[in-house]
Amino acid sequence: MTDSPESSLTVRRIRADEWELVRSLRLAATADPDAGIAFLETHESASAHPEEFWVTRTEDAALSETVAQFLAVSDGDVVGTASVLVRATGQRDHLGRIVDDRRADVVGVYVDPAGRGTGAIDALLAAAGAWVATLGLREIHLDVHRDNLRAQGAYRRAGFAPTGETLTGPIGPELVMAKRLA
Repeated sequence: MTDSPESSLTVRRIRADEWELVRSLRLAATADPDAGIAFLETHESASAHPEEFWVTRTEDAALSETVAQFLAVSDGDVVGTASVLVRATGQRDHLGRIVDDRRADVVGVYVDPAGRGTGAIDALLAAAGAWVATLGLREIHLDVHRDNLRAQGAYRRAGFAPTGETLTGPIGPELVMAKRLA
């Protein structure tokens, strides 16, 4: 699917009352054929979370200054999502690493197959970077599985570059990528 003059793509932050949408997107993401090299959570574990989990997660992602979730919307349909987690110096990140300096990590990136090729991933990453910049940070990071070449290509296109740091996480070997923010 490509952009046409009739289509429109916008990105916005999730609203606090959209927990059912957040749950639906996460379940779709974890059911994706590439989920095993993309997400730390399985479809089964995501499906088992109670409603309260999704409500709290959504409220935090809508209102917090340490987490934000963004949606890509094309012609009224949500076609993708990405979240950003900001950790203070000394905190542990989503993989248990101690954060040396305050840091922002992009996580939970997913674009529905129908939304791929529309620029949704670029728009989501741009929105994530813009939000991080408002917090005074000048760089944004992400971890990507070594074998997830499609994601690596999308991240490179959006301005991310490998830092040289690698790690073995819960889903296997990963590369750390970063992007300097203007």
